[in-house]
Amino acid sequence: MGGFAFFDTPAGLCGLAWNDALAVCGGQLPEATAALTRQRMQQRFPQLHESAPPPAMADVLRRLAAALQGAPDTLEDVPLADAEVPEFNRRVYALARRIPPGQTRSYGELAAELGGPAVARAVGQALGRNHFAPLVPCHRVMAANGQSGGFSGPGGLKTKLHLLQLEGAPLGNASADQPGLF
Repeated sequence: MGGFAFFDTPAGLCGLAWNDALAVCGGQLPEATAALTRQRMQQRFPQLHESAPPPAMADVLRRLAAALQGAPDTLEDVPLADAEVPEFNRRVYALARRIPPGQTRSYGELAAELGGPAVARAVGQALGRNHFAPLVPCHRVMAANGQSGGFSGPGGLKTKLHLLQLEGAPLGNASADQPGLF
């Protein structure tokens, strides 16, 4: 049976929801408080209940917590329940999932793999609609010239930069004060 569970990270409490087939149907980055993170998961997944994760999901939670601290695991093998996600977005998410913890890529680099620079904005929009964070690590995608770019997750750019810092990524020109991609 599907459900959701939480796991601690140095950035705060994160959540992950799964379906009966043990595919991830959504993730939750830390909100301002653990209570808000729990509330957000309950709102997003009203058909699911918080429960002890089955062994396969417990392993995913453990691996994801380690990756958010720089462990070299992309978790690409973890299935996503993404049948309702547009094809382009699925392709963007697959590329983002290949970025190892502690490394970054630019929107333009992902766009080049998906058809050229003209789709860079579409890449950013797809990542802005990412419901699988932090499993789909949209925080590892930066704007041109090492600038931080946008981030629609809770806490905005400060959360993005904090996650990257926890993973040991070089931040270069990144700053929470810089204008975003959008």
